[in-house]
Amino acid sequence: MKQVTLSVLFILSLFVCVILHEFGHALAASRYHIHTKDITLYPIGGVARLEKMPEKPMQELIVALAGPAVNFLIVVLLFILLRLTKLPADFSIITHVTPENFLLNLAIVNGWLAVFNLIPAFPMDGGRVLRALLSLRLNRVTATKIAAIVGQTIAIIFIFLGFFNSPFLIFIGLFVFLGAMAEAEMVKSESVLKGRTAEDFVMKQIPVLQTTDTISKAVEALLNGQCKNFLVLDGNAPAGTLNRDGIIRALQQPGAEASLYSAMDKNLGYIEAAEPAEKAFVLMQQYKYPLLIVTKNNQLFGVIDMENILEYIMVINASAVK
Repeated sequence: MKQVTLSVLFILSLFVCVILHEFGHALAASRYHIHTKDITLYPIGGVARLEKMPEKPMQELIVALAGPAVNFLIVVLLFILLRLTKLPADFSIITHVTPENFLLNLAIVNGWLAVFNLIPAFPMDGGRVLRALLSLRLNRVTATKIAAIVGQTIAIIFIFLGFFNSPFLIFIGLFVFLGAMAEAEMVKSESVLKGRTAEDFVMKQIPVLQTTDTISKAVEALLNGQCKNFLVLDGNAPAGTLNRDGIIRALQQPGAEASLYSAMDKNLGYIEAAEPAEKAFVLMQQYKYPLLIVTKNNQLFGVIDMENILEYIMVINASAVK
């Protein structure tokens, strides 16, 4: 029982260290007036969700290094504490967590976390460090592409080694490979949108329903047209959104004759028509809005959905091909 309690305490201490790692990123980002939306913990680590990553190379470098720097600082503080308490710092005694090697184990795991996060592969901090260093000489898109290729190469090595050593390496490899691909695609898309505004690809023919309409009317609108996302109005004012999946779920519960008010998503996202197009892309990525409401002169101007953005990007890319 004592060993179980000690193990639980060690895991909790480790999660505190992970939180401190993410607070390191958040604190560094706040220095550049970048807000941290939230910090989420996962079984393999944590993520500080920033409203955006700094585009200036030195700023991104500092934000990326801040997390591992916290872990290295924890290692130093723990070894100082080991010296002061005269607890053993002999690596040969590490088999499982005991009261004598608790701090030593915690220091070692923090060191491992710092080193692991510095692997030059997205979505780890090391991938962002590599991109920041490359961006000192190259444009951001090219730097991201090179960093993604490096990360995917490392991921393939992890997957290969995982077949002979640990299945967990296969999982990490897939996580890194997909993360690198997603980062490269996102930066490429943002670069295509740069210099354009939300007005350039707004949909002015808005697919609308009313809060008083029934689910069955939403089904009819879904089947009779190409729209998969609808803006739900309360009179003339936006009140929510409803997508295809929401309509299907609402058919089961609360049922076809229920009003849309009970089924709609009331979390609304807004953007001004003159605001940068890449901001619309980032907002939809971060908040998973099915529709982004576009306003102009404080009036409803249109809507944007992710399919619309991606189609616009494809058109721009196709137009750029000589």
